[in-house]
Amino acid sequence: MTIEDLHRAGRLAAEYPRVRGLLGDMEQNGSGLSSAELIRAGRLLARLDPEEVLREHPETPTTTVAITGHSTLSMLPPALTAELARHGLLAAVALGDFDGYVFELGDPASDLYTRDPDLVLCVLDPAIVFDEVPCPWRPEDVATVFEAKIDLIEGLAARFAGTARGTLVLNTLPLPRRFPAQLVDLTSRARLGAIWREANARLLRLSGQGSTVVIDLDPLLADGVPASDTRMSVYAKAHLSAELLAAYARQVGHLARHLAGRTKKTLAVDLDGTVWGGVLGEDGPDGIEVADSVKGEAFRGFQRALKQISGQGVLLAAVSKNDLRPVREVLSSHPRMTLREDDFVRIVANWRPKHDNLTELAGSLNVGLDSFVFVDDSPYECGLVRHALPDVAVIAVDDDPALHLDRLLADGWFDTRVLTDEDRGRVSKYRDELVRKDFLDSFDSLQDYLRELRVAVRLGPAGEAELARVSQLSLRTNQFNLTTRRLQPQQVRELAGDPATQVLAISSADRFGENGLVGVVTVRRDGDVAHLDDFLLSCRVFSRGIEQACLSAVLRHARDSGARAVAGYYRRTPKNGMVAEFYPRYGFRPAESDGTFVHDLADIVSAPETVQLTASLGGPA
Repeated sequence: MTIEDLHRAGRLAAEYPRVRGLLGDMEQNGSGLSSAELIRAGRLLARLDPEEVLREHPETPTTTVAITGHSTLSMLPPALTAELARHGLLAAVALGDFDGYVFELGDPASDLYTRDPDLVLCVLDPAIVFDEVPCPWRPEDVATVFEAKIDLIEGLAARFAGTARGTLVLNTLPLPRRFPAQLVDLTSRARLGAIWREANARLLRLSGQGSTVVIDLDPLLADGVPASDTRMSVYAKAHLSAELLAAYARQVGHLARHLAGRTKKTLAVDLDGTVWGGVLGEDGPDGIEVADSVKGEAFRGFQRALKQISGQGVLLAAVSKNDLRPVREVLSSHPRMTLREDDFVRIVANWRPKHDNLTELAGSLNVGLDSFVFVDDSPYECGLVRHALPDVAVIAVDDDPALHLDRLLADGWFDTRVLTDEDRGRVSKYRDELVRKDFLDSFDSLQDYLRELRVAVRLGPAGEAELARVSQLSLRTNQFNLTTRRLQPQQVRELAGDPATQVLAISSADRFGENGLVGVVTVRRDGDVAHLDDFLLSCRVFSRGIEQACLSAVLRHARDSGARAVAGYYRRTPKNGMVAEFYPRYGFRPAESDGTFVHDLADIVSAPETVQLTASLGGPA
């Protein structure tokens, strides 16, 4: 069965959940679909009415996208639709007018703003500069026009940040050879190159300001993607090639997946043939390849990349068919090994099926299987995990270790908008969490365990330095998340500055150390009713009474500050069923509107005796 087969049968909307797998089957050696295949599949998917898909599958996560720019961009919506579908997202794409980006971003009454999209792609191309230089032109003329364009773009980005809730995506401008080649002296060409790169650097510095993200096209061009097709540029005003738009769509797909709360957290890697060459059980520690040979250097490069990724908060785990003792000995004492045992949050080495080990590892870490990426050089193991655990992203590598890294990075599984201090310390926190689990296993009852764990919780307004982490939690937390409202950094900042709203950060610690900022409650006061618009908690700290203690504090503060009632909201998703009864469990009653619960503040639950709570709540709630 293919996407074309479903389309011809008129079953594409009815069978939309299958599309993700069908596109995965089309992947070429882990390196992605060709742009032609992508656009062909995307054209069929783009014909779907998103409302029809949602009628058939109402829980399908949908990303609304508005595309605007300077040139002809008709090749982008199909590519983008297919890329989002690869990640299980339904794209609702609206393409703006040719050369309409200034009006569409500059006018708050434009259709772009009326649609209230999750993502706005303002696609920039070199013609926005070269269409306005004089003839003949010099590098200094280009500098003048480019600087003015960036001034304009900065103003449009500021207007967007002050008007819209979504994320604005800009991009750097490629410099096709046909422009510098028109300068006959090499000194002028070098000056033009410097001017162009300096202007693009200014664009890149807009990334992270407000709700703006900037995609750097240079790495895509460096990988051989053509910047433009001269004939299409001249005749159709399509100034970026179809291949570049497809590669750009892939990057946007990674961003959309992150904004939808689907960023991966855990990288589980095989060892033999994946992290080192050879088979440890047969070749012995001295026989495996980790350096000092052509392939050994490739394995060492892959290990360095794994260490780099894990150093940014990705949980690195080993899942290997091996005996545990020799694996630990190699990781602790092999003189040429780059990765060491303490780089891994857990090492699983046994002879059980790997899908069973992954399932058990997810339970130990208290994360979902959909947060896993699994890398293995065995087609058999990859196929088995794909079949048994379809939520796990499987990356098949082969016997050429030089290609391992490209295949791992091809889909940006761990991409995030901003990296926080909490991210950098995540691996050690999860390692501590496994120690807590071992500690739990030594007790006969959960109550005894919690009493000895000595949980301490701090609840109070989020400070400026914590706002990025608050946004990140809202984007990543799926299980204990009552509304799954995805808050971008600018939205969090606006909520924190709203006098009627409190953004409350939950931090915790225990006998094993600090857990950091692990939860968020946003409380909005409207008259004599306090509204809990968001309530979410990291999976690392489930089942310790933290949520009960914080809810108790919020309810008491609302009552003491004159509120008549507190309203809480639950919006069901495929991942948050565990909290469906959270509000009723603590004295809320269902209201008339679906998913709304109300507490009359007459009988407020107490904080658990096993939790020491420090609450500093002022403000409107």
